[in-house]
Amino acid sequence: MAETGDNPRERRIMVAVDESEESMHALSWAIDFLSIQPTDTIILLHAQPLPRVYSAIDGYIFTSDMVQSLQKYQERITEDVFQRAKNISTEKNVQMCLQTRVSVGDARDVICEEAEKVGVDLVVMGSRGYGAIKRAFLGSVSDHCAHNVKCPVMIVKHPKKK
Repeated sequence: MAETGDNPRERRIMVAVDESEESMHALSWAIDFLSIQPTDTIILLHAQPLPRVYSAIDGYIFTSDMVQSLQKYQERITEDVFQRAKNISTEKNVQMCLQTRVSVGDARDVICEEAEKVGVDLVVMGSRGYGAIKRAFLGSVSDHCAHNVKCPVMIVKHPKKK
């Protein structure tokens, strides 16, 4: 009896999620088009931005209460992102194979580091569709990851709005 098909290999698929519609579309696409199996694991990764550091020279002084408030706000954003992602996976009956990961830092670096650390087979991410000028100033997370992640990267474009 052939081994292929009898014992499907577990795939580890990392989907980078944030508060954007593009990332949720990428998750939905991954579930629909990658034929997620019960043996697969979908790792939802959310990169929390580094807290901004201001000095008294900049004219800003943050109390510890303000810093805690900013941290709680970021935690609420993360919870909301994961809840939206879980709702999508529940609708598509794949909630049993989800894991969540949060890492603080620049999304470009976080995605590359976490993909290697976790040992994923594929990274799926949305594309904001920035034009050349915005991409030059803001950079492209998906472009950076496509060139630096050591496994395949699937960049999913959100359908154009009519």
